[in-house]
Amino acid sequence: MIVIDGGDPRNATAQHMHSYLGHEGLPPADFAAIGRDEVRAYGVEVIPGRVTEVTAAQGSHDGLSHRFVLSLTGGSTTIRARSVLLATGLTDHLPTVDGLREHWGRSVIHCPFCHGFEARDSRIAAIITSPLALHPALLLHRLSASFTLILHEGVEADAPELDAFRAGGATVVSAPAQRIRTGDTGAIEAVETVDGQVVAADVVMVAPRVSANADAVASVGVAPVEHPMGVGTVIETDPTGETSVPGVYAAGNITDPTHQMLQAAADGSRVGAMIAMALANDDRQSGIGSAPNEADWDARYGGDPIWSGNPNGALVAEADGLAPGRVLDVGAGEGGDAIWLAQHGWAVVANDVSSLALDRIETAAHERNLDVSGVHADANAPSPFEPEAFDLVTAHYASIPRTPDDRAVENMIEAVAPGGTLLVVGHDLEPMRQPIDRRQHSRAFDPDAYVGVDHVASALADRPGWQVEVHELRPRPGGAASHHADDVVLRARRTAGT
Repeated sequence: MIVIDGGDPRNATAQHMHSYLGHEGLPPADFAAIGRDEVRAYGVEVIPGRVTEVTAAQGSHDGLSHRFVLSLTGGSTTIRARSVLLATGLTDHLPTVDGLREHWGRSVIHCPFCHGFEARDSRIAAIITSPLALHPALLLHRLSASFTLILHEGVEADAPELDAFRAGGATVVSAPAQRIRTGDTGAIEAVETVDGQVVAADVVMVAPRVSANADAVASVGVAPVEHPMGVGTVIETDPTGETSVPGVYAAGNITDPTHQMLQAAADGSRVGAMIAMALANDDRQSGIGSAPNEADWDARYGGDPIWSGNPNGALVAEADGLAPGRVLDVGAGEGGDAIWLAQHGWAVVANDVSSLALDRIETAAHERNLDVSGVHADANAPSPFEPEAFDLVTAHYASIPRTPDDRAVENMIEAVAPGGTLLVVGHDLEPMRQPIDRRQHSRAFDPDAYVGVDHVASALADRPGWQVEVHELRPRPGGAASHHADDVVLRARRTAGT
């Protein structure tokens, strides 16, 4: 699963979030960071960027059938997908009042359930732009004795709906708002109307019109519709969350403007389950039985060779001082490392999740008259490797999805024989974690969704019977076919007899 994270949520200006049990008062950005870390632990890629267009895929690609092609900002990255979940939310369109936008999400609020308690006992001014805006205003009025309705547009001063407000002590100002006044500290102190009236206020309520953020899916025929309550546009779905276009789903407040974060998250969970069921049913009907990770790599290895066939430089450097024995190459790919090890006297067992990759290794070994055994297994499977059976276990830039229990890491560690060596090499990820302008660029993939060198190092920290001999950042050897400048190298030895 891939999440394209635009990094510009609807609640970006809010300082705190409310009504989400267990996370009360947490800044929205902190909540999003927690979510990214949690889903990455399950191998979900979270890619910074934005989808500019979704188009219908033409036929199959690398042996896999996809319905859609997603183009990302920057123009160099596309993603092929069987299903698309639209969770892009809404855009709020505020009334034209000077200073309103600057305080939006803090002292300018729209939802009594999101911010009402924090606004209690304040001087509240509600800028009314339609009869619907009177509904949240009624709730806020119950929280403050100092409450003013400013009839900006859409409601006349003699409207009967205002009687209840007046009876409850509210002031009604029949003039459009012109600007927000602030004090020396920058906090709101009043709303000024076009006829010069000044309404003292600490908090301003507005009911913005909303529009669904759905431009990217217009090309496949998904179009916003007017919400029945007249608050703006949304995306219509059936009970499973699917839109009128098969394979395109929507969840959250893009389908229902009343959703707070808790309801939007719940809706996303529900629709995600519906998508999973639909994909599983498609696989059953088409006879596909392989796991998604295996199918993905089989598709990649179904075409022309991907890699150079040369061994990784870090392996050559680190294995130089080791006496040849039995070695397990995890995530062997097309076998550059496995072939080199066999040529240098090692008894090689090459592992990969893709049977097509192992076929290529077998062919390359046969051409060189080398004996290389293959293990077709996911490194995250239960006990895929012989325990304590290898003098060297090596993994170079292996794309192994993470799991919360770090099963692949434990499998690699347990495969090392007493006295043996574990060698794990990965890219330096820090350059890929630097912020980017997502309106202009997108990342190609999310390295933090995969098992990294630091995960292995953490698993070995203070583990009895292990000694970390090398854990360092070093330049990649010359000639490496990669734009990554540096490697992170971990070499650890298992104490004999443990």
